[in-house]
Amino acid sequence: MSWNIHWLEASGDLHPWRDTIAAEIAVARDAIATVLPLPSLDILVDRRPGETIPETGTTGRADRPNLFSLTIDPDNANFHASLSNGDIRRTVVHEVHHCLRMAGPGYGMTLGETLVSEGLAGQFVRHLLGTPPEPWEAAVSDAVLAAHRPDSATLAGTDHDHGAWFFGRGGRHPRWLGYTLGYRIVGDWLAAGPAPDGDTWVNVPADTVLAAARGLTLAEV
Repeated sequence: MSWNIHWLEASGDLHPWRDTIAAEIAVARDAIATVLPLPSLDILVDRRPGETIPETGTTGRADRPNLFSLTIDPDNANFHASLSNGDIRRTVVHEVHHCLRMAGPGYGMTLGETLVSEGLAGQFVRHLLGTPPEPWEAAVSDAVLAAHRPDSATLAGTDHDHGAWFFGRGGRHPRWLGYTLGYRIVGDWLAAGPAPDGDTWVNVPADTVLAAARGLTLAEV
């Protein structure tokens, strides 16, 4: 299946980084191909100063099953480290997992479903590339997790504030709580075994994963 990279340069020249980014995308593609059939994808790469994760100078977004974007900010002081430390390939694997899940059960509408989708994508990166959690996947302590763990009604709700749970918008939850919580929930599911095959990594029902979570992550399951 074809992966088409589209270089969006109206907001800034990308030529100095094209070869490195393309090589990192190829590494991610080869890793995914070891466990799953590759989907056809359009990949948008653009430059948006001030619109990336400050700690990396990059960010990704899955838009639909066959499209995701990779945004970079070369003016960010952390961007050049991200080019060499595997951040790009990890971001690509994460976003491709979202695309694959969108083509199956979907990213999700409830808080529980979105936590599982983010946790699966993060743990899929760890599984394929052997890397530790990203800063947003280990952003809060066990005590903070316990203080903010959602109950069953909250998990099932479709009116949750995604920005609050995942980015700390409004100050009700710590920044990146949702990413850390999702990563831990999926970690509980993985620990319960057996090891998932490629299809299960993408299509496992959110309820199955949530049922394996215990202790600090969920108040009621």
